[in-house]
Amino acid sequence: MIKTILLLCIATLMPLPSSAGPVSIDQSFTPDIGGIKQVVEIKTDDAGKPALLFLSGGPGSSMINNAGAFTDQLKEHFTIVQWDQRDAGKTLKLNPSPTRPSLAQMDSDTFEVIQFVRTKLKQQKIYLLGSSWGNVLGFHIVKTHPELLSAYFAVNPVVSQLASEKELLETLKLHFKDNAAASDELAAVKLPFKTDDDLFHLRKWLFIKDGKAFAASADFKSGFLQWSKAWSPVWNEVMAIDLNASLKKVECPVYFLVGKNDIQTSASITVRYAEALQAPRKELYLFEKSGHQIHQDEPEKFQATIIRTLAAVR
Repeated sequence: MIKTILLLCIATLMPLPSSAGPVSIDQSFTPDIGGIKQVVEIKTDDAGKPALLFLSGGPGSSMINNAGAFTDQLKEHFTIVQWDQRDAGKTLKLNPSPTRPSLAQMDSDTFEVIQFVRTKLKQQKIYLLGSSWGNVLGFHIVKTHPELLSAYFAVNPVVSQLASEKELLETLKLHFKDNAAASDELAAVKLPFKTDDDLFHLRKWLFIKDGKAFAASADFKSGFLQWSKAWSPVWNEVMAIDLNASLKKVECPVYFLVGKNDIQTSASITVRYAEALQAPRKELYLFEKSGHQIHQDEPEKFQATIIRTLAAVR
């Protein structure tokens, strides 16, 4: 009895273990998303930091391999989450989609990934960032599940892609008016797209205008048309989206980051939409030195803008 009392007294006097410190994560996870394994990469020195999930452009492309170049400052403030969508990047290497991707399937995948991230990090809300095509998925979440988002960052978003492609076609025709080969191919482009060649010729001459000589190669055409087998039906679905008509008001903060020189997803169309959109909080940031890839063209300003926005709403 006396021994028991002594032990209790000693236990009472002993200092309690300190609370657990920050939990660091640097790991790729492969949750089951939409019936297949999909790669979700989480990097942080403190899992308590707010999560920032990137929705990459494309469709069919990945931001993971080059993420360090445009997240080195963001990681000081956020838990960085990257996701390789079905039939893209590491997810494609792990397991191809058993069915041709559709917009409905991609929207569903996005919701499941958000739920996985919330559960893994024990966070009620996350920050979501869409780049180019990623905004098709992101604005769907903004529309259907704003309660899951602390805020949404729309980077060179798809707003009304049919209108944007029309502007692009006219811009390219004018730019290449003295180039017979370009003029012939651009004159044959039909909008909305009727064949994969329509989209190919538009992108080919856009890339050449931007100084990407590889776009004139046979290998580029072969790769592009291979991509089209999986993704042109999805892109045709995207061409039917017009946020000006379908999403005039949102219930979470939205921040637009727009490359002033972007003609792939027209900067002027995005600016008009951003100005008209009703939101509890919104801002429009123009990047003077950027085209369609802000995170590559101005990575320092890209990150600083997001960090400044986070500080302002806290």
